[in-house]
Amino acid sequence: MSVAENLPVALSYWKLPKSELRIRTDVTPYGTGVFACDAIPAGTPLGEVRGTIIEGTDYQSDYCMDLGEDLSLEPDAPYRYVNHSCVPNCELYQIDIEDEYGDVHPMIVIEATRDIAVDEQLTIDYAWPAEEAIPCGCAQAKCRGYIVHPEELDLAVKLHGVLPQRTVAGDFAPTVLPK
Repeated sequence: MSVAENLPVALSYWKLPKSELRIRTDVTPYGTGVFACDAIPAGTPLGEVRGTIIEGTDYQSDYCMDLGEDLSLEPDAPYRYVNHSCVPNCELYQIDIEDEYGDVHPMIVIEATRDIAVDEQLTIDYAWPAEEAIPCGCAQAKCRGYIVHPEELDLAVKLHGVLPQRTVAGDFAPTVLPK
């Protein structure tokens, strides 16, 4: 397990608010995940998703994020390990930052969309296109059955077939690791 402090963004022309929140990576049933060490209020920016920006349309990896205009971000830890949920507690958003030379640089930020409890896994909705959809294992009551954009679920079912119904108790059950 590793713990990362949320530090301000290193860019001098834009910074996230300084945060004392801590997160950690740990093992999940489907690989590594990112967990809250502290309670996180809704609307809190957790940090910049840093990594290597790749140019070109041919690059692919399990963690790659599309930035548009033939650019992709290969994220660094810890945020490369944020897993999918059909009922996520975080979201990513992109900010285009203009530097002192007029060059624009994309920045990806992760933010809590609801209150997150201590030891709860941080999740986002990957919202993949139907052509790339794979079966989902989030086990949420509102699980779509596929890791796919909600508007493309019908197309994913046409392309990949209907998945068996999951039986999940309750409307929402956050993933929490035992201490």
